[in-house]
Amino acid sequence: MSRSSRIILFAAIGFSGFFFLVAAGLFLLVRANIDKARLEATASGALGMEVRVGGRVRLDIVPRLLVTLEDVHVLNRGMEVASAKEVRLGINLFSLLRRNVLIETFALNSPRIAIEKDGDGRYNLENPAAVEASLPALDWPNVSLLDGTLVYADKQSGEGFEAGECRLNAPRLRLSSGKRADLMKDLLFAAEIACGQVRASGFTVLDLKLTVDAKNGLFDLKPVTMRVFGTQGSGTIQADFSNSVPIYNVHYLLPQFPIEEFFKALSPKAVAAGRMDFSLNLSMRGETVKKMRQTARGQLSLRGKDLTISGTDLDQAFSRFESSQNFNLVDVGAFFFAGPLALVVTKGYNFASNFQGTDGGSEIRTLVSDWNVEHGAAQAQDVAMATKENRVALQGGLDFVDDRFNDVTMALIDANGCAKVRQKIRGTFQNPIVENPNVLTSAAGPALRLLKKGGDLLLGTKCHVFYAGSIAAPK
Repeated sequence: MSRSSRIILFAAIGFSGFFFLVAAGLFLLVRANIDKARLEATASGALGMEVRVGGRVRLDIVPRLLVTLEDVHVLNRGMEVASAKEVRLGINLFSLLRRNVLIETFALNSPRIAIEKDGDGRYNLENPAAVEASLPALDWPNVSLLDGTLVYADKQSGEGFEAGECRLNAPRLRLSSGKRADLMKDLLFAAEIACGQVRASGFTVLDLKLTVDAKNGLFDLKPVTMRVFGTQGSGTIQADFSNSVPIYNVHYLLPQFPIEEFFKALSPKAVAAGRMDFSLNLSMRGETVKKMRQTARGQLSLRGKDLTISGTDLDQAFSRFESSQNFNLVDVGAFFFAGPLALVVTKGYNFASNFQGTDGGSEIRTLVSDWNVEHGAAQAQDVAMATKENRVALQGGLDFVDDRFNDVTMALIDANGCAKVRQKIRGTFQNPIVENPNVLTSAAGPALRLLKKGGDLLLGTKCHVFYAGSIAAPK
């Protein structure tokens, strides 16, 4: 070996030895100064909540200085709001030489976050004493989360959801120092988020994936993809926290979802088959779910063709309706409310179960269900469907602020769009009141119907048009 090669080799060995001596010294220094009480106090002060470490505090030096906290719990006002099996902090060794702890990685293993709104409308994360306090500036190159769970429960409304099997990867997270109230404005990050499943009120979303880009209080979530009713849907969400009141814009499309998958949420029996398109465009504003509902505006649309129904021949039921009146038009409403909308409005009325019979089947050639949303209420714009021989239409609105039917009327209509039979549903979604059918082409007897028909010819009487939308009369 040449003299120069030996010099390079000895220098490399010496440098490596010096590096490991320094690293070992820093490791011992950190270990001597780290204890649970100090870590808990520091974390509690930063969060404004009580932080407890139930397990070990472990230090590793390879491949970097890594501090691992086991069995971590976060409490606010005595209630647990978050926990994690492990919290791992990767620290830059050289930053310790400057007496400045620089966190390079922050990782959570199996975290669980539980957000709860109590009967008085107060969240378990709220801490009035800490609102005006300042948050320290953060600059973390990598933030990650694995196998996380998020639970939300509203004790006032009884609503909530649970997201499980969640993971997050944020290659860069920055937070400017400032007040806690300005947290959403001061965050800067880009992240990929995924959850295996999200459950809410019997409704399940699978394979939720989204990309978030946050800057200056503006959060862009796009694309947002998920599987609903066995179909991949996609959309975008924009949340603007730059002003005093947050503003949200949501766009979502679920193309060609199988209606049989939807009806499984309402009835275990096979009710219908076919594919439909669902779309949603909404904007809303507010700091609470209630305020967001009150300000919601936009459009909802559901459309389908060549749907089949099991157990009931609609045309046969309609033809004998005037004499028997043993069939509810409102039972057909499940198709108008199909998709995510129906899981809200059918809480107190099992359309699918009531609608299913044992008398053959039928075909819905075309269905259109277009709604306009204003101030949290959806008003029917063009809502109708056509079988081989008949048309059924709907008028009225759905109030999602107070969970009520607003003058919803179902009608069997003739070729001119005039109502032959009407039936109303009113009251709350939980306890709806379905009125008896009102047969306008009266079943009071052939003589009376003949007299009425003659009177109409002599006086030129015209009916009031109930429906003038896009669904044409069957030929």
